[in-house]
Amino acid sequence: MNFAELLFPDFSLILFGYLLCRFTALDRGVWGQVERLVYYVLFPVLLFQAVLRSPLDLAAASSLVGAALSLGVAAILLNYSIPHWPWLGRHVDRRLHAASAQVGFRFNSFIALAVADRMAGAQGLLMIAVIIGVCVPLFNVGAVWPMARHGGHGFVRELLRNPLIIATASGLLANLAGFAIPGWLEPSVSRVGQASLALGLMAAGAGMQFGSLAQAKTLGVSVLGIKHLGMPLMALGLSRLFGLDPTQTAILLMFSAVPTASSCYVLAYNGAYVAGLVTLSTLLGLASLPFALGVLS
Repeated sequence: MNFAELLFPDFSLILFGYLLCRFTALDRGVWGQVERLVYYVLFPVLLFQAVLRSPLDLAAASSLVGAALSLGVAAILLNYSIPHWPWLGRHVDRRLHAASAQVGFRFNSFIALAVADRMAGAQGLLMIAVIIGVCVPLFNVGAVWPMARHGGHGFVRELLRNPLIIATASGLLANLAGFAIPGWLEPSVSRVGQASLALGLMAAGAGMQFGSLAQAKTLGVSVLGIKHLGMPLMALGLSRLFGLDPTQTAILLMFSAVPTASSCYVLAYNGAYVAGLVTLSTLLGLASLPFALGVLS
């Protein structure tokens, strides 16, 4: 499996956005509005459609679901705990940590779907769809909570107003109720949703400032270390604890090692720093995916 070829489209769009912002008239004033469009309209449409279309046969994959949720909770708690680590915690900016902790546990669902399809075909797609269906709400809540707390707003209020949370919850409810997007409307909805991926990645590239990463190296190493080394190791242990079969184990390991979500950028207060972490995570995925699927499995 050529992981570089799989990850190149995402990284190339980030680079393209960076170059457009730095060397053309499409400066930050333009990309700031693009970010708002992606966050409030395009990405919620994409998320709603993805959750609605995912087959949620939880009874058939209860062990895999349990392992994935346990992995998600463990990763969230581990990232939250960074400011309390001995010696390391005092070197971490609490507000910057609140914005970037999500990088250490969220995942790029589009890369996950593509890899699962190549690994196990329809069976792999079914497994990763179930994981996405149960973990996206958990990870979105985990991403919003620290920023709501450090932003001085009520936690529940922030969740209720977050368009990604609303889209996820609505998609799950509609899925469980048996609803589907009408056939005549689905192509339009798909095009609106898919636009979010390219624009979101380009907006992330437009906001990149690698100098910001140098100001918080310790935090960046900690978050990305948890994401690309800690999560695969935890996934291996959980696959044994829950007695997963080889295919389920491979899917869980892949899920743990894919790069972080490109939408981390639009949720963050410090977008430039988080955009840099997303870029580094995309590059590290070239190493963590072969490590998880080759070495660990």
